[in-house]
Amino acid sequence: MPVMAKEPDLTVEQFTSLLQGPGRQNRSDNGDGGEGGEGGEIGNSAKRKNGRILGLDLGTKTIGMAISNSSWTIASPVTTIRRTKFTNDVREMLDFARSEQVEGLVMGMPLNMDGSEGPRAQATRAFVRNLRNHCDLPVLYWDERLSSYAAEQAMLEADMSRKKRAKNIDQIAAAIILQGCLDRLREVLDENTG
Repeated sequence: MPVMAKEPDLTVEQFTSLLQGPGRQNRSDNGDGGEGGEGGEIGNSAKRKNGRILGLDLGTKTIGMAISNSSWTIASPVTTIRRTKFTNDVREMLDFARSEQVEGLVMGMPLNMDGSEGPRAQATRAFVRNLRNHCDLPVLYWDERLSSYAAEQAMLEADMSRKKRAKNIDQIAAAIILQGCLDRLREVLDENTG
């Protein structure tokens, strides 16, 4: 069986550069959204105006989703997709991305505690490879170690019932993953403007 060449991962700096594109240097800090792209194919750079970033926590049964505000400062949990077939999952995810003017994806990368990649990380990479056949949005992998644990702890501190925790854990984990990435993106933007 032939071994597929591993596509190099984007760095945070490369991801930021792709998201900024033409006319993206002066981002609004008020998070009100401004003009967004309309319709068209997901990832069309000509349509990227004050877009948002979608955070994803990919599991075997669910995909947790979180969205940033347009100034890339706050991640909010949105929903959890119950996985059925790849094409259905991607359609639901991309329909949401299109409606929210998403211009980039942050995919939680389930690394082992020692930083190595195991079967779950390989499955995540395979999902992204297949996703690229449906959209051209840039994808940044983000270390998701302990994100589900942090989500569980946050929900326990909020005194959520076991049923609500089970329903919301994936989207809250996606928000934790995305918020970590947004914090780093803001540092990169500040370094480039300061």
